[in-house]
Amino acid sequence: MMLGSVLNPVNSSMLAVALVPIGHAFGAPPSQTAWLVTGLYLATAVGQPVIGRLVDTYGPRPLYLTGTVLVGVAGLTGVLAPALWVLVLSRVLLGLGTSAAYPASMHLLRSESDRTGADSPAGVLAALSIANQVVAVVGPTLGGLLIGAGGWHLIFAINVPLSAACLVLGARRLPRGPARTVRPGTADGSGGVDVPGMLLFAAALTALMVFLMEPQAAHLPLLLAGAAAGTGFAARELRTARPFVDLRVLSGNPPLLATYGRQLLACTTSYAFLYGYTQWLEEGRSLGPSTAGLVLLPMSAGAIAVTAATGRRAGVRGKLVVGGLAQFAACGLLLLLGPGSPVWLLVALGALLGIPQGLNGLANQNALYAQADRARMGSSAGLLRTFMYLGALGASAATAAFYRQGADTGGLHHLAVLLLGVSALFLATTLADRSLGRVGRTG
Repeated sequence: MMLGSVLNPVNSSMLAVALVPIGHAFGAPPSQTAWLVTGLYLATAVGQPVIGRLVDTYGPRPLYLTGTVLVGVAGLTGVLAPALWVLVLSRVLLGLGTSAAYPASMHLLRSESDRTGADSPAGVLAALSIANQVVAVVGPTLGGLLIGAGGWHLIFAINVPLSAACLVLGARRLPRGPARTVRPGTADGSGGVDVPGMLLFAAALTALMVFLMEPQAAHLPLLLAGAAAGTGFAARELRTARPFVDLRVLSGNPPLLATYGRQLLACTTSYAFLYGYTQWLEEGRSLGPSTAGLVLLPMSAGAIAVTAATGRRAGVRGKLVVGGLAQFAACGLLLLLGPGSPVWLLVALGALLGIPQGLNGLANQNALYAQADRARMGSSAGLLRTFMYLGALGASAATAAFYRQGADTGGLHHLAVLLLGVSALFLATTLADRSLGRVGRTG
């Protein structure tokens, strides 16, 4: 479960230090290389709930194994890519392939809990959180080392042995057959894939992202098209018996909906740091990819340490408050940076950012585990990841907009102002949500 869940966040974050070298290799500005980020997250935003629903119906084994095969194919495609658009295609394949492991893992935890009659240990959820969320911050350091060893192609090539390892372990250890005996398409099941809903959702996201990547008057029809597709999507989901995203369930579960909203806000900030700050380290501060990855190492260590220290505590409210405050402070420090900023300040900022990286994702995951319908744990977990990727898409669009001519200090400061607003909203919604106080209580 942990190895499979690592594939998406590591691939997401390794790219952070590779965007500048890839741009140089293909002669592309940041506004074009940003599609390497957007392509993966568009694919995962759509793929996670679809695959989560299929996991709930057919069990984790077939989806996990199929997804890891696709990861290996995507790695080979990226290594051999002759043009930037082929590289973007490989990232789309990566997004789809890595969408299976996390909902499969959450489904396995819930089905094992139902089988034994005992809740899954908090330590297991903490370990899974480290695997699928906190390990993301190790990606820039790993990516920098790989680029230093053999160029940016290695961040794609590494998926081949990782995919092979997942296939071997998955074939040997994952249970055969669905974890619950419900026929696809029945009233109690999660079967049936809402293809029209999925297409409308993808169309709305794609049109919105194309507009946000290049916001200008000539592209306003894209915004209108996205709004129309979004309206059609909402109408479709409220009318169909087995929707792609069950909006009726969301409307009846305000605490879960608030958790999804906090996930979106937290990930907008964290991914803007991951891509925007890292690109500035290489272009605005003139550090090499390997050095930039090492500067971010304290963020990785801090995030893992915080998760390990707090993972066994089931409460979430305190984690989200502390994480929100640290996130807001880190965004404020971005305004102090410039081309001559000392390395110790860059390292300190990374260490501070490790606190929300370690707390927010873990707290939101634990909140979802307590709030979601047991029978839909796989699809609910997939939807949590969808909101995570929506935040990443927003971060990608903001980075492309502020770094139109390159990752300079002025663009970084404009990005920081936006992130301060997002972080303040995250903190305000956390403090206003009284339901969080009940998560983790016993008896």
